Amino acid sequence: MSMAAEMTVTLRLPTATLFEGNALRLTAVAPNGAFGILPNHVDFVTALVPSVMTLQLVDGREEIFGIDEGTLVKKGHSVSIAALRGVRGKDLASLKATVAARFIQMDEEERQARSALSRLEADMVRRFAELKRPQP
Repeated sequence: MSMAAEMTVTLRLPTATLFEGNALRLTAVAPNGAFGILPNHVDFVTALVPSVMTLQLVDGREEIFGIDEGTLVKKGHSVSIAALRGVRGKDLASLKATVAARFIQMDEEERQARSALSRLEADMVRRFAELKRPQP
């Protein structure tokens, strides 16, 4: 593998791509602790825990993300991250507020979806039970 000054990072959620671009450094948190990746880091795969992930971009800016559990794959000069949920923040203070608001909203939407699914399942079971009843 050739030496590189930057790496391509892609952060995907189930419904959208939250970030795609080049970075000089990435920091994230795995189940066994925080770690950092530079462009020439050895290839590896790791799980990610709910935490803050940072990227130092090639223009010197730093991007901050609040992510839920996910997976990170580093291969060559490319890093792919798949997270269940994620938000982009301007700074740590605003990120905390954004994570709290957005994740609470997502939890409520998931609760409503599970409730609707439970009602559908109960209705299906009731209809099957009606089919088994002897007809008069």
